[in-house]
Amino acid sequence: MADEKTAPIFFFAPFVSSTMRIEPAWIDYNGHLNMAYYHVLFDRAVDEAFGIAGLGPDYAEERKASFFAVEIHTLYRRELTAEDTVRVTLQLIDYDEKRLHYYLEIRQAAEGWVAATSENLSLHVDTASRKVVPFPTDIAANLAIMKASHARLPRPEALGRVIGIPRRGEFDPAVRATGTRH
Repeated sequence: MADEKTAPIFFFAPFVSSTMRIEPAWIDYNGHLNMAYYHVLFDRAVDEAFGIAGLGPDYAEERKASFFAVEIHTLYRRELTAEDTVRVTLQLIDYDEKRLHYYLEIRQAAEGWVAATSENLSLHVDTASRKVVPFPTDIAANLAIMKASHARLPRPEALGRVIGIPRRGEFDPAVRATGTRH
């Protein structure tokens, strides 16, 4: 097929985005990066990373398909300010014929500390019908290469986090098993 795109043989593991600057307009009245703009940084990195796998703007235009976010879990770990530059890492955790599960970290570029993490689930969508559809064979092959490269990485500790306010002993497996609080 003439419009199929083959991924590079090698994917960085994890993928590391270009260096990005914090724009002054993104700083809120608390003097740090507003939470909405963490997602802008994550989104830009997602475009870079999956663009390598053939899922970039050209794919959306030529094949009338893209991938849409369906669930995101974000953990804000450290403030970013206007002086910071960042890089975002992306690890493809899993995929199937219609879904992508991936994990990102925003890291302060100079010092490397983690400012935020994001666990994401996206669906592959036919943009004309707005229905979820399987990835084309060439894109699935590219994702397989990416996943194989990323599978060598340790599983991120933040995957599958549950949000809530735990009560003392409530989430302690020993309490559930024995009924006894420590």
